[in-house]
Amino acid sequence: MTKLGKVGVGGKNPVRIMGILNTSPESFYKKSIKTTKQNISNLVKKIELDGADFIDVGGMSTAPYLSTIVSEKVEFNRISGAIKIIQNVSNLPISIDTCRASVAKSTLDLGVEIINDISGLKYDKKMIDVISNYNPSLVLCAFSQKKVSGNNVNITKNLLKKSIDIFKKFGFPSNKIVLDPAIGFFRKSGNGPFFTKIASDWVARDIQIIQNLNSIKQQYPILISVSNKSFIGKLLGQENPSDRLFGSIAAEVVSVLNGADIIRTHNVLETKDAIKVASKLSKRTKGL
Repeated sequence: MTKLGKVGVGGKNPVRIMGILNTSPESFYKKSIKTTKQNISNLVKKIELDGADFIDVGGMSTAPYLSTIVSEKVEFNRISGAIKIIQNVSNLPISIDTCRASVAKSTLDLGVEIINDISGLKYDKKMIDVISNYNPSLVLCAFSQKKVSGNNVNITKNLLKKSIDIFKKFGFPSNKIVLDPAIGFFRKSGNGPFFTKIASDWVARDIQIIQNLNSIKQQYPILISVSNKSFIGKLLGQENPSDRLFGSIAAEVVSVLNGADIIRTHNVLETKDAIKVASKLSKRTKGL
């Protein structure tokens, strides 16, 4: 059985919820940004009370359309402060959203159980050494440093397989891997290094991926993160991420019906309620 930290995911487990905490002022969704001790503490308590199974902490925005690179020291300082607060007020397993080895290592030293690498172990070559030494659970995202073209579903499957192969090459257990098809991170152009360049329309790509999650899973649990993202804004004509709540909920429900095992979201309570009802009304046997 696959586990993220100590929590079972995929298979006969219920759909899990991963709440988001951003400590980076540059992040695209301003409501998710918490930088003071009190604000972080309040949000963490709410995320846990609302029913999340994990909390995902980021210290540097990786939105492709933003110029948001900060030093590894700044990224870690932001995250480490949040980790200590979370550990004092909550029992939620902590996931760290980073693709930089030094940041991952320093957070694992603080007792973090999960690394969420949006590059799928491909950005920082030292990341695999950190994983080897600490053996955390991993979220591996579809990513390529070179431009890709062709069928979007096949491209995504192949990129994820390459990340799995990197992991397996070192003999790590496959029951600690969750896959993320990287909604929002395939673009024609961008201002940062953390996206995959494609020639096709990126909104169409994201829609196609959500429609084909079951074929992308490759026998691994799949995590989807669509909350308030740009493709929803495009579909709704809503430029402000704060106006994308209902679109986000709809996309998350469809994702679950199409095979998602974990939903990473800014809106834990709303997402959990929607998925609970969708699971009960559908033929999908999992529930919350």
